[in-house]
Amino acid sequence: MPFLALDDPVEVARARAAFDVAWRKIRPSLAEAEWEQERSRLARIIANLATFAVDEIDLARRAVERFQKARPKRSSATEIGPDRHC
Repeated sequence: MPFLALDDPVEVARARAAFDVAWRKIRPSLAEAEWEQERSRLARIIANLATFAVDEIDLARRAVERFQKARPKRSSATEIGPDRHC
């Protein structure tokens, strides 16, 4: 998993937590056949953004935004706002 590139155990834990939050938002918009490939893509996005985020919610929000930039938006279910944590 791309999180092996992160050196700080706190960053790894934050990345894993952000992944879980972001994946819960993204998964409903995907066909089941896409899950494995898109989980890997999301993990790479999170690993790349991990050092820039304030916390796991910020990291999840940024990751969902980046993920959606490369795909047409299918649903508002993937939005993470300041009052929507999961």
